[in-house]
Amino acid sequence: MPSSPPLYRTAPLAPNPNPMTGHQTRATQPPQNHCSITEQQERLTALGIKPTEAPPPAPTAMRAAKGPSKAQQAFQRGLAALTQWVEREGAHRPVPRKAVETLPDGTESKLGIWYSNTKARRDKLTQEQLDSLRQLGVEWA
Repeated sequence: MPSSPPLYRTAPLAPNPNPMTGHQTRATQPPQNHCSITEQQERLTALGIKPTEAPPPAPTAMRAAKGPSKAQQAFQRGLAALTQWVEREGAHRPVPRKAVETLPDGTESKLGIWYSNTKARRDKLTQEQLDSLRQLGVEWA
């Protein structure tokens, strides 16, 4: 079992071995700086270093202004592919794992994988997402 590093600084090995054991010993020194964060901030201010004015905005606040997240966009693409599948094949036909749908914009969606993953993670879906799936006849939603 590896030992954890000491919580104190150690001096170089003493020049003479321990007379009792014959092993080299280390002279221990207490840690040099036991300053609190407040003391550190006061010292930095005294040196002319100013603290930052305001922290940057939280990422969630920026995302709200940008639009839907990647996960929401992926769900919408999968839902569009599932809508095409249901219109063509019917709601009664199961979606095979290898099913691929070409969306109207020309992109391909791996519908079978999306469907399987969405079913496995259904407990993480929002009520709105579950309602969208139910409208397409998905039984497990």
